Amino acid sequence: MKTALITGRGGLPAALVAAMPARPLIASLDGFTPDGLTPDMGFRLERLVPFLRALHDQNITHVTFAGAAQRPRLDPALIDPATAELLPALMAAMAQGDDATLRAVIAIFEDEGFTIAGVADIAPALIPGPGFLAGSATDADTRDATRAASIVAALGTVDVGQGAVVQQGLCLGVEALPGTDAMLRAVAGIPATLRPDPAKGKGLFYKAPKPGQDRRIDLPTLGPDTIHLVAAAGLGGITWAAGGVICLDPAAMADLAAENGLFLWSRAP
Repeated sequence: MKTALITGRGGLPAALVAAMPARPLIASLDGFTPDGLTPDMGFRLERLVPFLRALHDQNITHVTFAGAAQRPRLDPALIDPATAELLPALMAAMAQGDDATLRAVIAIFEDEGFTIAGVADIAPALIPGPGFLAGSATDADTRDATRAASIVAALGTVDVGQGAVVQQGLCLGVEALPGTDAMLRAVAGIPATLRPDPAKGKGLFYKAPKPGQDRRIDLPTLGPDTIHLVAAAGLGGITWAAGGVICLDPAAMADLAAENGLFLWSRAP
């Protein structure tokens, strides 16, 4: 078995490489270089078929996707004839949303004979099971977590986002195209006069995969930076769906949460 790690931006690709027994071939989408890694090759979507052939030339059998990437703008002048045959179906999927796009990408790689390996397959320690990594939840937190989970599930059915902030039952923010960091910064900017009394519950940030999501790709990710943003937003902690969210550095996250008086709750469905 020989694995290629197809990367976008962020720290997840490096965390996966550190957890793998052997260094994979690292291929990054043009313009989306990962943190802390030097890719072995780059590729563009307009040249997807030549890239797939290059993976075969390297005797790659398994492929893992990791890292953040936005939909790239295509340059028609760069499209080769073989890739041109794939693009109409891929573009149609892109118009339907992220989930449809990812399913289309997976189908292309599987049709080429590659096995898709998810983070759970290669680095299960990065996906915590049920329990608390730090602190504990109050009854108010439990109610907010239940409310947030229902909101994220509803968002997921229309392919909008994977996160929400809830305080005392009120939804202060939902994750959309700008992402988690933008949402948490927006929550931090909400005037205190519009938020519930924190003495009765500070609220929480909740994260979970979308319903029906293929968990081999695009799992939600949390990391130490998330802790800082949640603290700045005046929340009481972070809750996520156990077994469905990647934690980049669980030990560092737990330490930071303790320093900031936050709880980290990997919540059973």
